[in-house]
Amino acid sequence: MQRSMRGWGSGLLGVVIFSASLPATRVAVGGFTPLFLTSARAVIAALLGAVLLAAFRQKPPAARDLASLAVVAFGVVIGFPLLTALALQHVTAAHSIVFIGLLPLATALFGVMRGGERPKAAFWLFSVLGGLTVAGFAFSQGGSASVTGDLLMVAAILVCGLGYAEGAVLSRRLGGWQVITWALMLSLPVMAVLALATLPASWEGIGVPAWLGLAYVSVFSMLIGFVFWYRGLALGGIAAVGQLQLLQPFFGLALAALLLHEPVAWSMVAATGIVVLCVAGAKRFA
Repeated sequence: MQRSMRGWGSGLLGVVIFSASLPATRVAVGGFTPLFLTSARAVIAALLGAVLLAAFRQKPPAARDLASLAVVAFGVVIGFPLLTALALQHVTAAHSIVFIGLLPLATALFGVMRGGERPKAAFWLFSVLGGLTVAGFAFSQGGSASVTGDLLMVAAILVCGLGYAEGAVLSRRLGGWQVITWALMLSLPVMAVLALATLPASWEGIGVPAWLGLAYVSVFSMLIGFVFWYRGLALGGIAAVGQLQLLQPFFGLALAALLLHEPVAWSMVAATGIVVLCVAGAKRFA
């Protein structure tokens, strides 16, 4: 029980950190191209991760873990950041945030496929209800009707769910922060070359908000958040703790209201209440 509660607490902290990722990405793509942003954030996070690995004298992963680390790198180091950066050229940050509510279903699905978990039928009922609540909230908010942006966000959710589930399974052997740091190190050569190839032609005109957005997604979204998130998934269960992602859209919108002074509609409060109940129900039957 105590192990499970630690997992939920760690997972919740990770979700809070991730909640600002899409708004920060939206700001960052105002000054950087999606390819440079994706590669630069990976390089910065990898260099910080290398310091952690050296400081704690971590042994290199076994050869049998390299394939799983490659899946993690594909899903959360390359796939999700790139696809969301591309999507945010077509849709608003608020519109993209609500798609994150579908991430628990993707994580749970891949958790069943890759992690061998078998949640009860009621778990899926609460998961689907939570996902439908988020989808309904998305449509009620209107926003961009870009099919391209929406399809890119759906693709981002799928690859991210795969990366989350694969990383959670691997973290049981390597540890949560070790998984994301080794995945970053594995992708570093490719990301470094890509960053150099996509350097901005001129640094002039790139405002402070874009730099702050790059800093946030590099340090927090790409590294620190995963330290807590993978630890939470490993301790509390992939399918169960993964349901906390249902809260992420509303955390993100709340941050947008706090930082950008956007109005918070009553429908957001109502939807958040329903989602919280869905998370509680999913936790009970996971």
